[in-house]
Amino acid sequence: MAVEVGQAAPGFSLYDTDRNQRSLSDFKGKNVVLAFVPGAFTGACTTEVCDLRDQADQFNSLNAEVLGISVDSPFSQKAWADANNLNFTMLSDFGREATQAYGIAWNNMAGLEGYVAANRAVFVVDKEGVICYKWLAPTPADLPNYDEIRQAISNLG
Repeated sequence: MAVEVGQAAPGFSLYDTDRNQRSLSDFKGKNVVLAFVPGAFTGACTTEVCDLRDQADQFNSLNAEVLGISVDSPFSQKAWADANNLNFTMLSDFGREATQAYGIAWNNMAGLEGYVAANRAVFVVDKEGVICYKWLAPTPADLPNYDEIRQAISNLG
């Protein structure tokens, strides 16, 4: 079941690219942009993480931390983050717990029977852990509206 605006954000504990466990609760007191992407080293996903990289300072100035999440291994994510000079944390949801908890599983992605990835999605979680913005990609190639995300964070004060 998908989470909705106004609900508490489901907690998670996932590995980052250095294989350290990071939990959503580690960011309590900050606004958090959760950017789920289907797969490392793919066209639209690379465009999105590079867009987020280029705008990370704007999000940080609004007291918001960007967390990228995909089902790729921390090893693949590390290579991807290094190749694209990412300046925000990437988290590996290789067990699909966060993907399932947020209700954004993409079953049989790209026609691969049994392969489950995260749909492209963005959630803004406020300092208290409540979802205040949600966007789901209508198609895999669609990218989020970054102005909308910044506006959602600005509205939090």
